[in-house]
Amino acid sequence: MALTLRLTLASLALAASCAAALAQGADLTISGLQQDTGAPVEVTADALQVDQTAGSAVFTGNVLIVQGTMRLAAGEVRVAYAKAADGTTDTGTIDSMTAVGGVTLATETEAAEAAEAVYSPQSGQMVMTGNVLLTQGGNSVSGQTLTIDLNTGAGRMDGRVKTVLQTGTATSGDN
Repeated sequence: MALTLRLTLASLALAASCAAALAQGADLTISGLQQDTGAPVEVTADALQVDQTAGSAVFTGNVLIVQGTMRLAAGEVRVAYAKAADGTTDTGTIDSMTAVGGVTLATETEAAEAAEAVYSPQSGQMVMTGNVLLTQGGNSVSGQTLTIDLNTGAGRMDGRVKTVLQTGTATSGDN
């Protein structure tokens, strides 16, 4: 009984120290959210508007972007194309993609939800903002900003971070 109490108190102390560290920001390993740049990209949407002069495209309505095992869903995705050295638009190179409206980024093992996501293909960085929720199996981490390096799977959650970790122990019937 005393050993169980000590272990419980030690577990609570460890959880409290982890929670205090996570409240400031948390570095994460998000290995499931890595891009496969060699895979084709498929985009499905209700509508597409292209502005060659501005070097942009806007997909609207039930947007779904799939590349390899990664799926991004949103209400709208704005694509900004890179500029060539002479100032003309290089429609073969995407500078950034901004997804808004119920953004979900998912693979077979992980998912992240946010109000907005900005992806920079050249750096492989995605920044998700606005009530971000990352789930990995039964565990979850939430905050205001999630920055993911899709090349390495390294990530960081900031802004009043909260985490729920499944311990794998039974909670009912134990005394």
